[in-house]
Amino acid sequence: MAENASNAGPEPGSRVTIGITFGNSNSSIAYTTDSKAEVIADEAGDRQIPTVLSYNDGDEYYGGQAKAFLVRQPKITIAYFRDFLGQDFKSIDPTHCHAAAHPEDTSGTVSFSVKDKEEESSTLSVSEVSTRFMRRLVSAASDYLGKKVTSAVITVPTSYTEKQREALIKAANDAGLEILQLIADPVAAILAYDARPEADISDKIVVVADLGGTRSDVTVVASRGGMYTILATAHDFDFAGVHLDNALMEHFAKEFMKKHNTDPRSNPKSLAKLRLEAEATKKALSLGSNAQFSVESLADGYDFSVSINRIRYEMVGRKVFDGFNRLVEGAVKKAGLDVLDVDEVVMCGGTSHTPRIANNLRGIFPETTTIQAPATSTTAINPSELQARGAALQASLIQEYEAADIEQSTHPAVTTVKHIANAIGVVTGENGDVFLPIMPAETAVPARRTVQIPTPAEGGDVLVRVVEGGTHIKVTKPEPKPAKEASDDKEDDEDDSDFDSDEEEEEEKREKIWKIGGELAEAAIRGVKKGGKVEVTINVAADLGVTVTAREVGAKGGVRGQI
Repeated sequence: MAENASNAGPEPGSRVTIGITFGNSNSSIAYTTDSKAEVIADEAGDRQIPTVLSYNDGDEYYGGQAKAFLVRQPKITIAYFRDFLGQDFKSIDPTHCHAAAHPEDTSGTVSFSVKDKEEESSTLSVSEVSTRFMRRLVSAASDYLGKKVTSAVITVPTSYTEKQREALIKAANDAGLEILQLIADPVAAILAYDARPEADISDKIVVVADLGGTRSDVTVVASRGGMYTILATAHDFDFAGVHLDNALMEHFAKEFMKKHNTDPRSNPKSLAKLRLEAEATKKALSLGSNAQFSVESLADGYDFSVSINRIRYEMVGRKVFDGFNRLVEGAVKKAGLDVLDVDEVVMCGGTSHTPRIANNLRGIFPETTTIQAPATSTTAINPSELQARGAALQASLIQEYEAADIEQSTHPAVTTVKHIANAIGVVTGENGDVFLPIMPAETAVPARRTVQIPTPAEGGDVLVRVVEGGTHIKVTKPEPKPAKEASDDKEDDEDDSDFDSDEEEEEEKREKIWKIGGELAEAAIRGVKKGGKVEVTINVAADLGVTVTAREVGAKGGVRGQI
């Protein structure tokens, strides 16, 4: 989940650190002050900075200014290059670059030809492009903070290979930036929530839906005592923000063709205008119920302006929304879990602002699952800023350590620890058929958990049975309806029919229940006083040895045994 560089950097005490999300579509930078992470705006006031560089007459533009050149001069504008970093040319997918500078093959590596000098063109490797963009991010952060930024924690996709991680570290180092750590995107997103003062750090299963501009990544994470373990990941390049843009582009192109009998998609400049305004309309519909699509001289000199409401937009993009649902459900299934096992869904990435996506997930997961998105929670953090905030918080935690110490603490030999496969708990209930979990499955060891169990009201001897447990889904189907009695009264039949149609809406009920597994130990506590409580502690060592301690609360002595 994490990696750091071994380059010699500044002294720990003199570091000025930030968190960076280096995205394929947009990037963000954040810093911490008084243990609170804030996202930094660039010179143009953008907190979501388009990951774009453009060169015009020897001048370099980046961010929003560079993105504007995609309409006027796409061939000198480099966009969607992040995912090419550390890849061979033959393995890349240049689809999104068709409306920008095209990637070229230079001895098997990815490069771009741009006129970054007034008189001549240059061939820039994707590593050099990344370095130049990173340098602009650092410059913006330094200007904002009033002091030179020296170090950073950067978030990366869970699919990033070792080669890509090394390439990213090199690009950042070449920009004069010390990389303290690379952390996984979903871990940064969860950290941003868990670092809030009001956060409840409990054992939970979290699904992180990272819905970006050109790709979607869903990760299932087990959070156990503040430690995060990735259980499953799913990646998709067919359902992302750009596909919602394409759906809107097709809709507006057809509307334009009805009026003017010409296709704006047939002309590169018209297509670029169409794409830029479709994206702006999508963002507007995430905030309001109506939006105006308006482009001056869209094609053949015709201006075009038309309104669209959110309901129409959701119909236009329905296929993409369904794709997001399947991706999330597939990731949960891949982790060997059911939606009923999920305690929290964290939505991040720019596309997560779309209310329909969050509402669809609200329908997939049970009411007990918290959906962290602006459309479903008033306390949700801006999805576009989550990962940068998490990276900045991590940077503030480790900035005082020597680089060698950071490397040692995040080395795979240290962070790849054993986990328990099944939950451990005690059997309770009058009939001894209720499983009370003490230590959830996937808890990293060593670990220690304590719970107080119910005892008979009148006191007496208490037998504690420590067992393993698992979950399964109990499905209760609705009872079949009795056949409707025939009636000669037609009106009565119609009334009955209407009533029955409402009743047919009943669906089968699904609930998660614990299944008691193998017994690990028994412990008897004698003479528990009336109204007393028994405390059970489970301690699992690094070698997976289990120690069970049971005692009456407030009494001397107890029972202790090793398994």
